[in-house]
Amino acid sequence: MSSKRILPSLAVLLVIAAAIGIFVARSANFTRAASPPAQTPAVPVSTALVVIKTVPLRLHAIGNIEPWTTVAVKALVDGQILAVHFKEGDAVRRNALLFEIDPRPFKARLAQAQANLLRDQALLERARQQQVRSQDLLARKFISPDAYEQARTNAEAAAATVAADQAAIDSARLDLEHCSIRSPIDGYAGKILIQAGNLVKANDTNALVVINQVVPVYASFSVPEQYLGQIRAHQARGDLLVQAKLAGAAQPVGGKLVFIDNAADTTTGTIKLQARFDNTDKAFWPGQFVDVAVTLYEQPNAVVAPAIAMQNGPTGQYAFVVKPDRTVELRQVRIDRVEGDDAVIAAGLKPGERVVTAGQIRLAPGTRVSLEATDDAS
Repeated sequence: MSSKRILPSLAVLLVIAAAIGIFVARSANFTRAASPPAQTPAVPVSTALVVIKTVPLRLHAIGNIEPWTTVAVKALVDGQILAVHFKEGDAVRRNALLFEIDPRPFKARLAQAQANLLRDQALLERARQQQVRSQDLLARKFISPDAYEQARTNAEAAAATVAADQAAIDSARLDLEHCSIRSPIDGYAGKILIQAGNLVKANDTNALVVINQVVPVYASFSVPEQYLGQIRAHQARGDLLVQAKLAGAAQPVGGKLVFIDNAADTTTGTIKLQARFDNTDKAFWPGQFVDVAVTLYEQPNAVVAPAIAMQNGPTGQYAFVVKPDRTVELRQVRIDRVEGDDAVIAAGLKPGERVVTAGQIRLAPGTRVSLEATDDAS
């Protein structure tokens, strides 16, 4: 009898427990449905405005600095080098003494030529006196005309010998001067290629030293041949701006275009140009590479965005544009060219739009952003 009473009681308890469980579960679901979803934190980014600017159209090239003048100093006489009067890398002035060749053989040759002149001058004086006497004797018919002609010929030959002696003296004196080898230009000396004590020959293929004039200098570079017409037109007007900049330099240096090659390179489709730079501060040195920019004209009303805002994707270049609701849109763009830090936009962006310049790696279309820094300078 007691077991029959217990079973209905347990059944009632189980039904009550199940009802309580269902109620708790439904309450929890209702609470979750009523709670708002948690928002994703905004991504901090830096931005800048798309602006209208006047932007120059420049041709950019890698140039090579060349000396204004290069002189390979060589000996003009044979002999032994007695002394070197400069150090490698020295700045040398025009007519500065560089090398000294043993002058003793040339002094002796000069002395011999001078002695020959004195001897032949005496012979000339005697021949002229003989000619005068022969002329007087011919007038008095004491000698034949042939005898007089012989005396006159002897005098003229003696005069020619004296002239030859004078030329020999000039040559010997010039050779003696060439024993002192001097710098023909202002510039900087390179490595000394032949040291003191060595024998040198006149006009040997090997130079004694090479001197480069570096004030001013050239910058040689090449540009695409399709710009030749514009370059020639601006050069004729005198308004072509050429600038060169060393790697790491703060500012470029202005120069003047002085040479356009007379033929384009058929292999590369480029044409060689040279620009002159005063280089009074000697910032440029022969052999250095420089970034050269040739400004053809100024483009007004160009749509410009920071170049760092431009990204590369599978379908081309794009930028993240910040919308009024502070979410970003991925916008395909077409870039005409890049000038320094500016990208000149051909299509895809409008003036006044704001583009992301830093923090793009965490962005996707629709991502909320917070503007940590802006660069709205035009």
